[in-house]
Amino acid sequence: MFFKLLIEALRLKNVRRKIFFTIFAILVFRIGAHITVPGVNATSLENMKDLPFLNMLNLISGSAIGSFSIFALGVSPYITASIVVQLLQMDIYPRFVEWSKQGEVGRRKLNQATRYISLVLAFIQSVSITAGFNILASSKLLANPSPKTFLIVGLILTTGTVIVTWLGDQITDKGFGNGVSMIIFAGIIAQIPNAVKSIYNEYFVNIAPGQLTNSWIYIGLLVFAVLVIIFFTTFVQQAEYQIPIQYTKLAQGAPTSSYLPLKVNPAGVIPVIFASSITAAPSSIITFLQSTNVNLPWLDTLQELFSYQSPTGMAIYAVLIALFSFFYTFVQVNPEKTAENLQKNAAYIPSVRPGRETEQYLSSLLKKLATIGSLFLAFIALIPIIAQQMFNLSSTVALGGTSLLILISTGIEGMKQLEGYLLKKKYVGFMNAE
Repeated sequence: MFFKLLIEALRLKNVRRKIFFTIFAILVFRIGAHITVPGVNATSLENMKDLPFLNMLNLISGSAIGSFSIFALGVSPYITASIVVQLLQMDIYPRFVEWSKQGEVGRRKLNQATRYISLVLAFIQSVSITAGFNILASSKLLANPSPKTFLIVGLILTTGTVIVTWLGDQITDKGFGNGVSMIIFAGIIAQIPNAVKSIYNEYFVNIAPGQLTNSWIYIGLLVFAVLVIIFFTTFVQQAEYQIPIQYTKLAQGAPTSSYLPLKVNPAGVIPVIFASSITAAPSSIITFLQSTNVNLPWLDTLQELFSYQSPTGMAIYAVLIALFSFFYTFVQVNPEKTAENLQKNAAYIPSVRPGRETEQYLSSLLKKLATIGSLFLAFIALIPIIAQQMFNLSSTVALGGTSLLILISTGIEGMKQLEGYLLKKKYVGFMNAE
């Protein structure tokens, strides 16, 4: 289905230009992801490959952090800044609340604020990560760990983040799909060959001849499990709850009814990314303190508490996913604004009064959808962790659920965009748009 859409879309000159531009921008990002920051010994990070926080950064940065490249931070500061700005719009910071009500002009101001905040976060994050990894690597990451070196490395990584964010904006404006999602998507795709190679070496190289049958059985079960998860995830991500809408004032001949679609999982994959970051951070901080010869008994207890390997850690992980699901659901869909827009357009939900009652109805419905979405996200996120424990797999498998969610969400978004291009081509009024 996707390849058929792609072939039909490539026949359109305008769409073809967008796709090739996106490929070029992603190629630039992938080249930069392999250019190590000057003065940094990236091989020293090999001993930390099982660190949860490093794996999380690898996911968002497209494995650029593994080689400590100029694009090591990827779009993580921009994502964090976006969440901060969206949070401040929820009646917290009056200026941002005012901008959110100003339409296109306000949106441009909010985007500018997001970029400024991401710039500050990128510098702070780059310096802290460099200092932390240098200590964790027993001072082998930097040849000369002086304040000047940290400043230079911080500026390089911050510049790299600016470039990656700019590439994402260019993909959104001139290319195909959402720029940030496409960059993360490309990074995950780039890690698949290494994952396949790792599985091949583990189950088909240097093993006893009698274990070959078990290896094939394991691979078969793994492929089957991945296909089932992909099918289930795709089904839920595309599922919608349609709220019937009635119109009181419409032009003659126009339909008098419609519906308001709400996704069954309104929050998307963001809650999983945030929950992974929060649960991985304490482990990294504890490891950092232990590397500085700080011996506190309660650190081991705290590390066990937040570890993926413990039932308690899994429970905390699931609770965080649920909390972020509820938060981000109401960030994505504002019941107050939705009710206000319906009233302005002379639309109403049958059996529900316009205004306050519509807002309460939507809030109640969003809570139910957020509950379903959080259960779905927790299930997808915990299944790989449980599989890692049962089959003694690599720690990178723990984020396999998050990776699949990002891949599937981006793929669905891309297919819908291609369908939109083709619909535009077929529509009589746009026959000359190519």
